[in-house]
Amino acid sequence: MEHGQKDFLMHSFSGIGVKLTDLQIEQFLLYFELLAEWNEKINLTAITDYEDVVIKHFVDSVAAVRAQDFGKVHYLLDLGTGAGFPGIPLKIVYPHLWVVLMDSLNKRIIFLQEVIARLGLDKIEAVHGRAEDMARLEKYREKQDMVVSRAVANMSTLLEYCMPFVRPGGLFISYKSGKYQDELEQSRKACAIMGGKLVSEIPFTLPGTDIDRSFLVFKKTKKISKKFPRRAGLPGKQPLGS
Repeated sequence: MEHGQKDFLMHSFSGIGVKLTDLQIEQFLLYFELLAEWNEKINLTAITDYEDVVIKHFVDSVAAVRAQDFGKVHYLLDLGTGAGFPGIPLKIVYPHLWVVLMDSLNKRIIFLQEVIARLGLDKIEAVHGRAEDMARLEKYREKQDMVVSRAVANMSTLLEYCMPFVRPGGLFISYKSGKYQDELEQSRKACAIMGGKLVSEIPFTLPGTDIDRSFLVFKKTKKISKKFPRRAGLPGKQPLGS
């Protein structure tokens, strides 16, 4: 079975132009095992079939290669990382990255710390906290070359959560599924307030599926006011510009 799993993994990643090393294959297989094992104790993902996890979590996470050359990225923060997507797959494929995985649920952070240890990953930390609080810490504020998020949230809310972590000149990449145009249009004011500029919209279909995804890439053009993000809960309840 493991031989078949390896072949499927390699073939799936080849669909986005990524060739995995033996070590990366081992790390992804172990990541899947840990995900399956921990998912019985805490709710990490509704997607549990091996092939579905490979396509809808692993490949989907790394498909951001279509939006950015990760060789030019050094510091990356994954906000609302959940079970580690997209941060851990990106770290496996691009081991040079310094990665921060951030989530508001401590149970997930404990799982992620186990994954980091078992996969032997370095230059990566899993941090428990809310974006509204963590973005005020000097350690993280406006320090990241790139912030990524697959979190499901209103675009205006996501911009307020994510852009405070991005350094001026850096990027925020939002992973989106389905129709996003109305949401994007409604987020114009939030984007401007957060010092953002939409630089590209990259639609694609997950290899071997009919699942449509999109990457929305925002560039941080200037530093932003220290009053953002607003206090916990407000970005979600009262999105900027709404």
